Amino acid sequence: MVEKRVGYELQGRKFEGVIISDDSIKSPRPVIFMQPDWKGVGGETIKQAREVAGRDFIILMADMFGADYDGESRSRDELMASVKALRTNPAFTIACATKAFEALSGEAGKLGQADLTKKAMIGYCAGGGFALEHARAGADFAAVVVYHVTNPNPFAAATPCNIKGRVLALHGSADPVTPKAMMDAFADELATAKVDWQIMTFGGGLHSFCDPDVATTPATRYDAKLCRKSYMLTRDFLDESFAG
Repeated sequence: MVEKRVGYELQGRKFEGVIISDDSIKSPRPVIFMQPDWKGVGGETIKQAREVAGRDFIILMADMFGADYDGESRSRDELMASVKALRTNPAFTIACATKAFEALSGEAGKLGQADLTKKAMIGYCAGGGFALEHARAGADFAAVVVYHVTNPNPFAAATPCNIKGRVLALHGSADPVTPKAMMDAFADELATAKVDWQIMTFGGGLHSFCDPDVATTPATRYDAKLCRKSYMLTRDFLDESFAG
């Protein structure tokens, strides 16, 4: 696996995303635009990206918080404040995601290993919310997959749902961070907009079940079995989505 850092700027701020791929594979592969959780780009989230990428995908990981963010060293309150700043400014959130994809996909195209005709988004926790907000704005991706999403509902009430691709949400039934009522509202939104969607609910799953580095608390717990199942479902879903 190789990691290539890619810098870009938006509204006078510097950001640095990363491209993750297996450089031993020379044939072009589908691209997955990844929104990490509130820790942003760092060792823990890159480890997740490497697992998803495998030999089949090129991962383009967005930086939503700034090049010097270092989310792994921040307190819970600081992380929550960073997420809130994006959630309360949907226009910037969408612009930042758009800029990240433009910069990362442009660089990936130069490397000659990315099949940019096959594009999907994935997001973890808060990053799932960012990915969905980007998709609602009409971003052209074949699929969006979110794991234990923190903010599945529109950041601003009455935001039109212009999601173009299919949607898969993987969630724990016992997740207190995003309770069932929020997921039900999300399902209603997708159904009303006639999106091709699936929500898979894992019995007893807590928040962050696909984060091997998360602390075990009453709200969060890594679950290797659920995570393995999630990635199996994701690959099948993406194969179907790319096949049309």
